[in-house]
Amino acid sequence: MNFGELIGLSCTFAEFIDQDQDINREKTLEIYKGIEVDEDLLNKIKSINRPVHILAFAEIWCPDCIINVPAVQKISDINPQINVYILPREGYEEHLSNYKLAGKVKIPTFIVLDENFEELGAFIETPTLLRNLVAKGNQVEIIVAKRKYRKGEYIKDTIKEITNIILRK
Repeated sequence: MNFGELIGLSCTFAEFIDQDQDINREKTLEIYKGIEVDEDLLNKIKSINRPVHILAFAEIWCPDCIINVPAVQKISDINPQINVYILPREGYEEHLSNYKLAGKVKIPTFIVLDENFEELGAFIETPTLLRNLVAKGNQVEIIVAKRKYRKGEYIKDTIKEITNIILRK
């Protein structure tokens, strides 16, 4: 199955959050409503003048998805040329085999595609900044960073990373 066919099976952000009528839905909406994009990043997102497709593999119960799926939706809301399509991980693992971290399929995985459904790049699970901090191994820094991450303080980094993938072409 190619990316275009997978997109045909996907759901929207509204359908994604409606998969849960309780705490995960509320947390996801709270994160979304709290996203603020600075003017420089906003202008970069608005400058994208061609169709872009973001195929997201995510689950509503996943803490990383609760944080990062709203980030890609915010990008789409800023620039309607950017479309977000969401699929669950479950049942689609074979399509994620090229996007594993440490040998495991991670969610969310966002595959960024151009107007011809050709891959531009991928964002996997958390922003690179956070992964690099965790890799350094300083436990105090890791604990502080993860607390900040769970509050949504690294969303700007997710948005920057995905915007940079789009603008590379």
